[in-house]
Amino acid sequence: MPPSVPSLPRRVARTLRTSLFAQVTCALVLGIVVGKLWPDTATALQPLGDGFTRLIKTVISPLVFCVVVVGIAKAGDLKAFGRIGVKALVWFEIASTAALVIGLVAANVVGPGRGMNVDPSSLNAAAVDETTGGGHLPTTTEFVLNALPHSFIGAFAENELLQVLILACLVGAALLHLGHTKVPKILPAIEQAQEIIFAVVGFIMRLAPIAVFGAMAHLVGNYGLGVMRTYAKLIVLCYVAAALFIALLAVALKAVTGLSLWKFLRYIREEMLLALGTASTESVMPRVMQKLRRAGARDDAVGLVLPTGYSFNLDGASLYLSIGTLFIAQAVGVDLSLGQQVTVVLVLMLTSKGMAGIPGSAFLALSATASSLGAIPAGAVALLLGVDRIMDSMRVVTNLLGNCVAVFAVSRWEGALDTARAKRVLDGEDTSTPDDGEKGLGADKEPGADKEPGADKELGGEKGPGGETGTEALAPGIPAQKPKELKEPAPEAG
Repeated sequence: MPPSVPSLPRRVARTLRTSLFAQVTCALVLGIVVGKLWPDTATALQPLGDGFTRLIKTVISPLVFCVVVVGIAKAGDLKAFGRIGVKALVWFEIASTAALVIGLVAANVVGPGRGMNVDPSSLNAAAVDETTGGGHLPTTTEFVLNALPHSFIGAFAENELLQVLILACLVGAALLHLGHTKVPKILPAIEQAQEIIFAVVGFIMRLAPIAVFGAMAHLVGNYGLGVMRTYAKLIVLCYVAAALFIALLAVALKAVTGLSLWKFLRYIREEMLLALGTASTESVMPRVMQKLRRAGARDDAVGLVLPTGYSFNLDGASLYLSIGTLFIAQAVGVDLSLGQQVTVVLVLMLTSKGMAGIPGSAFLALSATASSLGAIPAGAVALLLGVDRIMDSMRVVTNLLGNCVAVFAVSRWEGALDTARAKRVLDGEDTSTPDDGEKGLGADKEPGADKEPGADKELGGEKGPGGETGTEALAPGIPAQKPKELKEPAPEAG
């Protein structure tokens, strides 16, 4: 007798109960409907999204700290960690510059602001100050100084990711220097704390559909759908330019690593939908870090490149800023020369690096760019007040994909990517999580290939001759660990 097939309602109920993607999708649609039908009520639902984002932010700093410290300690090579940082910055600069140039070219070709003939004196410049809270972007000196921690606890309390990264690098370097014999319990304790944090993230993620519903209802209720008709040309241009940039990312990822960006997008579809619903990439950082590690990227590469990219690699914001600058100039009838447009790129290359975490940072960057040119009234930035929130989806998707591609590319560049595992995971053939002995493989090896010496270093290895516990070249004067027996590679699924 053939097995009974569950009815459609039961299958739908099971999917909604077990699939975060389905839950978030339903919440997204429901939020749009509520925002459209009951806008006054919908605007009061914003705390649902804000509360979820706050909960996620509480675990980001300790998680980044744990991942980076464990990554450095297990990689056993501080110089390699430094190389990863330098290569990441090079990649970030190339990617963000490409985004700026694509934005300028697109705005010149399409001209989204041409024919608007806006009188700058009719704009409410005070609205920009209200949005930004009277803040300002940091200077280069302020940015560098703000990246240095002034207190160990303060860096975590203020959720300053760059400061936490620096502290993590110092602690990881200290662990390497002291070796296992002097601090035998520190690394296991940090690893256990990391597992606890990931469990907390799992609990918080159960609230994701509620957060998406509240955030989307507030967006539609507060801004309405009519603004999309008013700024249709600008909105379509930004999204098309973002799609072009993402296509270039896909080509770059394929050329550098052989991986498919489409398969990766399908792999992180739940996190992407959540980021879209909450208009925040920070809300998915812990989950994305976990998935990148599962997909074969080494701990130290994930722990350094992804959080740093949140401050240095805002590709979506760069794209939006370049298009927004030309849109404003065209709307008020200012024709920018080629030299002035080059100046726009140079200014935005600097101002976009200090945007992360600052309220109204896009308007501050646009105002700074307008002031540096001297040809665009600073008050004209108010033209984008009505459409800025609609651009969040474009910025979130582009920023997140840009940083994930950076992790894979820099990992491959440094030999810190297990390409074979990445392909299996993205193809859905391997859903397991690497155990502690496999995390951080020196990678790019096919299954069955021998490991290079030192590719799997850990603090506190096996007992050496005479029963004494040794370490593997962790610090000068500490005896080398006896080589571990190689594990047989797991057979490929299917």
